[in-house]
Amino acid sequence: MIEKELQQLIEGCRKQDRQSQRLLYQKLYGFGMKICLRYANNHQEATEVLNDGFFKALTNIEKYDDNWPFKTWLSKIIYHASIDYYRANLKWTRIEKLEQSEELPNEAIAEHRLGYEDLLAIVQRLPPTYRMVFNLYAIDGYSHEEIADLIGISASTSRSNLYKARQKLQQMLAHPQSIVVLLIWRYKIESACRSFINQAFQPKSDPS
Repeated sequence: MIEKELQQLIEGCRKQDRQSQRLLYQKLYGFGMKICLRYANNHQEATEVLNDGFFKALTNIEKYDDNWPFKTWLSKIIYHASIDYYRANLKWTRIEKLEQSEELPNEAIAEHRLGYEDLLAIVQRLPPTYRMVFNLYAIDGYSHEEIADLIGISASTSRSNLYKARQKLQQMLAHPQSIVVLLIWRYKIESACRSFINQAFQPKSDPS
């Protein structure tokens, strides 16, 4: 069963209560954004995907079974919204090659002692097609055949993109400047998330 507060919000959403919908979005914004940022190119795109996912969840909330964890149910909807967004925008995505230095130093990544969130930030800097396959295979645990069905590519292309993604990651992890860039990028994303929440859910004065 789920926590009492969350259950009350879900019941309110089932009754189309706007306040419950707003509070549910606010409560699970950070949870959903972490999923979206893994697949979107930037915070703006991630917000679009998240809003689409929440809209679908609220529209279909009657289908939610209270005996299952709500976050698990919601994460599947947001995850599929991310996949749909990727497939819809793939042909418009310009895949940029990462700038590479002529000489890459060989410092070991262990020296930087990056945490899990920092590694995800590095993955975020991969070209979209590489990032999508890497996330699906290495983080979500899908096979190359399943990835092929999900995003409309061949299994061999999936394997090739995974190999190239790993090569890019090794190059970025070996370059100290990349470490600095990703840490700055991560800080900007976290700051943008906090700013969005504060602005979106700041109490408004009664016009009357």
